[in-house]
Amino acid sequence: MESRKLGSTGIDVSILGFGGFHLIEIPRGDASKLLNAYLDRGGSYIETAASYGDGISERKIGESVSKRRNEFTLATKTTERSREGYLREVERSLRNLKTDRLDIVFMHAVQSEEDAKSILGPGGALEGAVAAREHGKIRFIGITGHGRPDGLLYSVRAHRYDALMTGFNYFDRFNFPSIEGELLPLCRERGVGLLAMKALGDGYLHRSAERALRYALSLPVASVVAGMNSPAMLETDLAVAESFSPMSEAERERIFREAPELGDYVCRLCGRCAVGGFDPRSVFLLEGLYDRQMDSGRVDDSAHYALRERLKFWFDQRRVARAEYARLPAKVDPAGDYRALNARCPYAIDIDRKLKLAHAKLVDDGFI
Repeated sequence: MESRKLGSTGIDVSILGFGGFHLIEIPRGDASKLLNAYLDRGGSYIETAASYGDGISERKIGESVSKRRNEFTLATKTTERSREGYLREVERSLRNLKTDRLDIVFMHAVQSEEDAKSILGPGGALEGAVAAREHGKIRFIGITGHGRPDGLLYSVRAHRYDALMTGFNYFDRFNFPSIEGELLPLCRERGVGLLAMKALGDGYLHRSAERALRYALSLPVASVVAGMNSPAMLETDLAVAESFSPMSEAERERIFREAPELGDYVCRLCGRCAVGGFDPRSVFLLEGLYDRQMDSGRVDDSAHYALRERLKFWFDQRRVARAEYARLPAKVDPAGDYRALNARCPYAIDIDRKLKLAHAKLVDDGFI
């Protein structure tokens, strides 16, 4: 399996990383088999978080592969925002993982500028990270976030983090375009190691697993970290990683046109419907922030509908989306006629219907 450099850390990591969240769903014996099989096939990056099952994921990893500690880069995450809280949680993670050092500890789920400032400020978690590094408990300091990367952009501009992880997939690139458009080039410019998560959009792209994983692997990231809780899932992901070839621009464009998850509802942000001073993309970006453009107002296949309902508020940025829509200069007129825009969309989206549905989501009463 190919390996890549993680930014300026000097670490080489396999392009497929093993994410520990889904280990909380399976017995420890099964977890051990998966983790050891991953290492046997050349995997070299294992990651978890203190909050996954309140330490259960960490403990399963510690029990399963701590004897092979020198074979892989080990990372965990903390949601603690204070110096003391950070240091306490690092000590617990070291015990759970049965190790004397952590290669990377991520400040986890940094969603807003306010959150970032609490970490960076006096008595914040960054002070704890620096202290832990000085005492040899950790090697590198990282940061993660979900959804629109406001907190991550602020963090990378304000401090030189060693590594950053966020979601990269062909669905959410149209909900949070600043991840690929702003955050990715900024991290590369500053030497921040990039790790991708959510290549399958939290499972939403399960019908296109190989294509989704290959899309993320084709981005300039060091590794794509995938949650694997069955031998079949591990084998699928390993097969993609072991036979990986970068996706061409033509292949990417074909995904954007034809992917079933995008269909005839998700806006591809091409801008062809922007006329007369009104740009529907400004509305659709806020709809993406609100519910990832997952609620199309259609009840289709029951299992897929249930998955949409489970995932649409996964990042819980509804309040921000509604507040920003309230400030938007050009809003949707729910009684207006936007049907003339439909013919402009190369993806056969009913712009008139979508605008009115997005408006209903983004106003305070939420009545669709």
